[in-house]
Amino acid sequence: MVRQTLGDDAVIVATREEHGGKAVRVTAAVEQPDTPDHDDFERDFRAFRENYRARRTAPAGDSPHFELETVDTPQLSAREWLQYDSEDEEGAVIEQLTDAMLRHGVPDEITDQVISCATVIGADDAETALTAALEHLYSFRPLPQKSTSTALMVVGPPGAGKTLAVAKLAARGVMNGLRVAVITTDVIRAGGVEQLAAFTKILRIDLQKASSAQSLRLAIENARTADQILIDTAGYNPFAPDEMRDLARLMTAGDIEPVMVLPAGADADESGEMARVYASLGVRAMLPTRLDIARRLGGLLGAAHHGGLIFADASNTPKVAEGLIGLSPRRLAHLLMPELARSQTSSPASSVNTQRHKQNA
Repeated sequence: MVRQTLGDDAVIVATREEHGGKAVRVTAAVEQPDTPDHDDFERDFRAFRENYRARRTAPAGDSPHFELETVDTPQLSAREWLQYDSEDEEGAVIEQLTDAMLRHGVPDEITDQVISCATVIGADDAETALTAALEHLYSFRPLPQKSTSTALMVVGPPGAGKTLAVAKLAARGVMNGLRVAVITTDVIRAGGVEQLAAFTKILRIDLQKASSAQSLRLAIENARTADQILIDTAGYNPFAPDEMRDLARLMTAGDIEPVMVLPAGADADESGEMARVYASLGVRAMLPTRLDIARRLGGLLGAAHHGGLIFADASNTPKVAEGLIGLSPRRLAHLLMPELARSQTSSPASSVNTQRHKQNA
């Protein structure tokens, strides 16, 4: 399709699976056979960037995402873009982003996509460049906080923090004045029911138990009068086909939206493989946990990339009362580069100190 649209010289710059492998986003460009001189390269480079900026300032429709339009420009790697702009402010920004990606253990494929997007944007600061790149490459949608007829099922590998995530979701719903029903299918693991029951008792929620798809279907029907239905599940090994079949049966027990809970700090390639398996079952969104103790977030980017998952809410504290935080391109950029948030926090104080210094002078 790319060659039919752009010609035989077209090359694919990047690909990304979406909707559990049912769709693929392809970014392509036309590679020039001859190396252009500096003037031609600079002209095409600036045209490519201005095209991108125009698309951002005037997005089509109500969609928060936008697509890069193909242009006749040389196909370069992230390092070549960096070398080209290494002597100006944009080169410094790209270098900052590259260091951040390396620090978080982000795979080369994803790093190249982030750097390529940031380079095309041509922003003068790292926050704008990284935020815009994340907005283009990933999707963000918070979990519903209002009444909904779709039950929310929390799934994920063992030890990911699913039970605590359900407790936080339940607490948030109760504090929003909603009638919340909580069901657990984690009835075999020792302490699984008791741990969640300790939270639901405080919230004055009757915890229901379901050991099979049939009993889960009945529990969901009994909870239809609730504004929100939350389902906790056992930890399923994504690399064990039998366990994935059991989880698939539970997911078909009613009108259910599964959300994958994934701990931050895991290996990026392994997280990507797990996300791909869960996405094949119909998982569309991801709720990262342990953001407070993780120092490398490459696994989250790998999971979203390979599984085509949407960034939903996230957990950055073990305290149930403080709940969850919503994720956005800007917040994720601050998590990847904490110095961006610190610089914003310190800037007002620095301005005040400068003013006082001038007054004293």
